[in-house]
Amino acid sequence: MNSFPIFLADSMGTAMFHLGPSILEKALRPILVYLFLVVLLRIFGKRELAQLNPFDLIVLLSLSNTLQNAMIGEDNSVTGGLIGAFSLCAVNYLIVRYLFRHRRLDQIIEGKPTVLIENGQIQKRALSEELLSTSELQTIVGRQGYHSIEEVEKCTLMTGGSFAVEGKKPRRSAVEHQELLAKIESLSHQIEELQTLLRPRGDASLGQPSG
Repeated sequence: MNSFPIFLADSMGTAMFHLGPSILEKALRPILVYLFLVVLLRIFGKRELAQLNPFDLIVLLSLSNTLQNAMIGEDNSVTGGLIGAFSLCAVNYLIVRYLFRHRRLDQIIEGKPTVLIENGQIQKRALSEELLSTSELQTIVGRQGYHSIEEVEKCTLMTGGSFAVEGKKPRRSAVEHQELLAKIESLSHQIEELQTLLRPRGDASLGQPSG
């Protein structure tokens, strides 16, 4: 009876750490999937990274499940998972480091930012190229604190999927911040003036004889 727990522990340990495919295969699978996803996202544009609507979000979430078996194969061992994770981190580190030293190649792979609004005018051709609608653009500027597209001077879709929005006028929060700073500065000047007025009286009172 005492030998059963020992046998169970040995079998579990073997199953957890026993590799199915070879180590080389476990390392190559995630690298190939990684390179495939880099090319795939480059082809389908920056909006896939921006996650603008539920359909884009569903696609991104489904990619992990769709490519899971391609990355790990039939191996569910802990060792195999660790090897795959290390391979992904290693290839990502090497590629990012290489592209950092070769900015021209980095621009070719990542592409260029897309200007969606220029001088307050919607660039319809750019919207069409990025498969964005006017309503989606309205949602974008709304998330940045603007009530309408008319308040925006320039909007750019960056290569990483983020949006850089510049307003025609400072946002209300920025205006309130400047007003608050101006009031604080005014109060500081008033306090300094009061201190200047009170200081001679204090010095004179100190010079008067007591009693």
